[in-house]
Amino acid sequence: MSTYRFRIVNVFAETAYAGNPLAVFDDARGLDDAAMQQLASQLNLSETTFVFPSETTSARVRIFTPGYELPFAGHPTLGTAATLNKLRNLGGKVTLDLQAGVIPVRVDGDRATLTANAPSYRDAATAEQLAQAIGVPAAALVGTARFVDTGTEQLVIQLASPEAVAAATPDLPLFNKYTSNRLGHASALVWAFGDNHEIAARFFWVQHNQIGEDFGTGSACANLGGWLLDAGHPTPFNYTMVQGIGTGRLAHLALSVDAERTIRVGGRVMEVGRGEFDLPA
Repeated sequence: MSTYRFRIVNVFAETAYAGNPLAVFDDARGLDDAAMQQLASQLNLSETTFVFPSETTSARVRIFTPGYELPFAGHPTLGTAATLNKLRNLGGKVTLDLQAGVIPVRVDGDRATLTANAPSYRDAATAEQLAQAIGVPAAALVGTARFVDTGTEQLVIQLASPEAVAAATPDLPLFNKYTSNRLGHASALVWAFGDNHEIAARFFWVQHNQIGEDFGTGSACANLGGWLLDAGHPTPFNYTMVQGIGTGRLAHLALSVDAERTIRVGGRVMEVGRGEFDLPA
């Protein structure tokens, strides 16, 4: 038998049972792709990360949802970096080698902040088609919806108000049709400006042919930063993206973009549990 340790952390959590939970296997040597996918499916969290040695960065990291692997995701990056910083005394400067590239993370106490890749863009369907896909009136869409990629390509859709965000009810067939990215994964960030530099947001995705709503999505927050840049939003800017409206479990994501157009996403990371799996050798 081989034993693999894991820790459970909540990312973007302002209280103990808030934010987005993540499982971190801090030493995944010996696990192959199939085993990692099975463990992620067994734990059934939004994402699970697996840490491997690296000669050039703090660690090489693989990110799995219960159904497939991701090249990049925000809350796994932050949660893994904070965990490794604690376990290995890295001094708050962590670099993770992900499939999307090397992502630097700064850890200050219980808060972690990543620097995202520069964004790329792709056009989306019409406002009428997207309104049908997310279940809101076409008049609720403002701005121009676009696919944005700062590590993982996702559709970003601005709505007119936080009330419109709360009312979104995606339609599975249309959502699959109009929000699928280049890898065939359907997802969308639906958001609106709120008060006091807050943004109200919900992130929908398809997993096992069902629409789910994520608690807190750092990759989507980074993509929102890219969307705002593309829309001509003046820099620098800072927002708190409050996500999880439809889940009953809020996450608070700090989005900042500086005058050099560098996108950063951060939040609080809280360890809430740990355990281990005994697997056949």
